[in-house]
Amino acid sequence: MASKKDYYEVLGIKKGASKDEVKKAFHKLAHKYHPDKSSGDTDKFKEVSEAYSILSDDKKRAEYDSYGQTFNGSGPGGYGGAAGFDFSQFQDAFNQQGFDMGDIFGDFFGGGGSATRQRRGRDISIDLEVNFKDSVFGTKRKVLLAKVSECDTCHGSGAAPGAKMETCKHCNGKGSVRESTNSIFGAITMVQECRQCHGTGTIPSEKCKTCHGEGVYRKQEEIEIAVPAGIEGGEMIRLTGAGEAVQGGLSGDLYVKVHVQNDSRFKKDGNNLITELSVKLTDALLGGKYTIQTLDGDYVLDIPAGVTHGEMLKIPGKGVPTQRSKRGDLFVKVKINLPQKLSRSARAIIEKLKEEGI
Repeated sequence: MASKKDYYEVLGIKKGASKDEVKKAFHKLAHKYHPDKSSGDTDKFKEVSEAYSILSDDKKRAEYDSYGQTFNGSGPGGYGGAAGFDFSQFQDAFNQQGFDMGDIFGDFFGGGGSATRQRRGRDISIDLEVNFKDSVFGTKRKVLLAKVSECDTCHGSGAAPGAKMETCKHCNGKGSVRESTNSIFGAITMVQECRQCHGTGTIPSEKCKTCHGEGVYRKQEEIEIAVPAGIEGGEMIRLTGAGEAVQGGLSGDLYVKVHVQNDSRFKKDGNNLITELSVKLTDALLGGKYTIQTLDGDYVLDIPAGVTHGEMLKIPGKGVPTQRSKRGDLFVKVKINLPQKLSRSARAIIEKLKEEGI
């Protein structure tokens, strides 16, 4: 007996559509009609799921194109139950759409569904730029974020000041309800979080006027971020619970990606710092004193006689702080400035040095 449904018409595609076109059409319609969405349509969802299971399978599609029906272990005519159904195709499709098949079918298979999971607010990610010195020593920065936060008036309860909390009539105080959904497997009963009380089991006798009973609302909130000493550019700081709030659940997290400004004077090498110092030829030969800048302020550095070009001079304890309240070192790379032009007297002196083998 020929099928009464035109599966190509159900998915809104032509008969010669490729497998990718079939998959894309199903993803779009499944997202639109999913029963968990407020605008969902269970019957439509079941219909597009049925069409996809046939047209995504080469053998079933060939049978359908030839005879208007498919065959499996249960005989002709559509699915013949779950025996001929490829669950992995739907798992892959729903994962790409952000749906959890465990939530949809969990209660059917004895899993319990999404009602066992605590609600959690959305995570937030931001970028923060700090200068080189602050990245070495650490700092505290305050940022102003516009995000969904707990209501200051009702402290997340959704109740007006002085209002009593009453048992939710929709779920009888259980915080969850059982809903039946028709699917390709037949009727599936799922345990869902109560939409009236958001899983708390209670509702206020009078709603908070600030958040309209939601317990949360969007507002600007100042967050203090502690940037640890020695942080590298591109590292992430996680602030647990500083993301968006949700009534009756946990707040999300705030992820801060740190960007470190370059400093022309210093470079990091682990817990050590490196800088360069230009010295005159005579000071390289005879030694001298140079005042250099460190992250702690000015420092008088002794240049030893006979220092060579590229030699590293160490200043202990002027590097990056470590976890053990110690610090790395500052290394000064010596660059000897050679004169481009020589006076007659200077040339004569150098000629004498040359004669002495210097």
